[in-house]
Amino acid sequence: MTGAETREHHWQRVWTDREAERVSWYEPVPETSLELIRLAELPPEAPLVDVGGGASTLADHLLAEGFRDLTVLDIAAPAFEPAKRRLGERAGAVRWEVADVTRWRPSRRYALWHDRAVFHFLVEEADRIAYRATLDRALAAGGLAIVATFAPDAPPRCSGLPVMRFDAAGLGRSFADLLVPIADRRHVHVTPAGVRQPFTYVLFRRRGEAGAD
Repeated sequence: MTGAETREHHWQRVWTDREAERVSWYEPVPETSLELIRLAELPPEAPLVDVGGGASTLADHLLAEGFRDLTVLDIAAPAFEPAKRRLGERAGAVRWEVADVTRWRPSRRYALWHDRAVFHFLVEEADRIAYRATLDRALAAGGLAIVATFAPDAPPRCSGLPVMRFDAAGLGRSFADLLVPIADRRHVHVTPAGVRQPFTYVLFRRRGEAGAD
């Protein structure tokens, strides 16, 4: 199997076997993501995409804050079911797209790209290059991106898979040809099992706008 097929098989199995509130990355309130999105000061009509969002509660909170153009992308369709049940009728206000981010061909551009814990699973350079190419196609001129990964002192594996670990400077270098970092945060996530997972979050702006470089 290819890397993408292996990832799809893995995440299909995860979402078949586990409840959304028991996966290690579950957050009742994605506080750091919301803080950085608020810092971006986007209008409510701005199109946002949550990459690897699956059953994340981020869409719930963004809808509650008045955002009206939300897309959630995930490699595994079963990941959407807990979110759709939780949102009820509001689920119809969200676009749900099934794709591996390294192969996704977005049909539009977004004002904000949000990724909590997808990029760090791409341990092969070819997959990271493909991710950056998708981001390039998806992000509008002057658009913003939030990328969150395990920090250097986080565990070397997550959900049974190896991960890359980054500090803010390392994430900046990973996207240096495309994005300019404008803010960063360190957040220690405590899993439902009580394990501490330090994360690095970086808010970027797309290069090419006046004053951005």
